[in-house]
Amino acid sequence: MSLFDFSDLTTDRPEKSLTRRKKSTGGRNNQGRLTVRHKGGGHKQRYRVIDFRRDKHGIPGVVKTIEYDPNRNTRICLIVYKDGEKRYILAPHGIKVGDKVMSGPNAEIQIGNAMSIRQIPLGTMIHNVELTLGRGGQLGRSAGTQIQLLAKEGNMATLRLPSGEMRMVHMDCMATIGQLGNTDAKNITLGKAGRKRWMGIRPTNRGVVMNAVDHPHGGGEGKSPIGGKPQTPWGKPAMGYKTRRGRRPSDRFIVKRRTK
Repeated sequence: MSLFDFSDLTTDRPEKSLTRRKKSTGGRNNQGRLTVRHKGGGHKQRYRVIDFRRDKHGIPGVVKTIEYDPNRNTRICLIVYKDGEKRYILAPHGIKVGDKVMSGPNAEIQIGNAMSIRQIPLGTMIHNVELTLGRGGQLGRSAGTQIQLLAKEGNMATLRLPSGEMRMVHMDCMATIGQLGNTDAKNITLGKAGRKRWMGIRPTNRGVVMNAVDHPHGGGEGKSPIGGKPQTPWGKPAMGYKTRRGRRPSDRFIVKRRTK
C-alpha cells in the first residue's frame, strides 16, 4: 500500500460557498435499475465548483489555500481576487500560498496564469486547455498532466497531448501555464480491497468463473480458457477493441493519433 503525502495541503475545510451537493447514484437510473456495474457505496462527497473558464480577466488574485478535492486526483487552490470574489482553480505544480495569479491578455507567462494560446510562447507546457471558445478547459485536467505547445499557423495551434496525440486548437482558446500538481498520483497502490470500496467502486467478477448462462466466457469443466474472442457480458468485443465513437467534424484537427 502507498499513500498520498498531504503535506502540500494548507486546510481540510473547503470554502462552503463553492461546494454543491453531490448525489450518489449507485449505478442506477431514474427507474432504479442498475445501468452501470461496479458502482455503489463509497464515502460521501461534496462537489467543488472549479473555474475552468478562467474568464476573470485583468483582475489579480492571490492563492489563499491549497486543498484536497475528492472528485479529482489533482489538488485545487482557492483564489481570492482583488474585488473579493473567491474561485477554485486546478493547482499547478509548484504553486504556493501567497502567489499571485491572473488571467487575460495582460497576464505574464508564469505558473498559474491563464491566457489565450495566441499569447503563449512555443514550447511552453500548459494545462486546462479549451477545445471550444468560451466553453472552459477540457484538455489536461488530471494530476501531473502537461501539454506542449508545438506550433502556430494561421488561427490554429498544434499541441502535443500526454497520450502522444497531436491536435490543432484555435489560438483564441484559453490555456493555463505550467504542469498540474500531485505528480505522484499515478504511483499510488491502493493495497487493499476496502480502499477501493471507499472510492465507491464495487467488486468485478471475471467472466471465466461464471456459469455459461451468465457470461459468454462462462461454463466448462474446471479451469477453462475463454474459447474464442474476448467479449463483454453482452457479446461485444473486449480487450483491445477501440471504443472511440465514429467520425466527427473535429477529427480533421487531429494531426497524429494517440500512441498510448
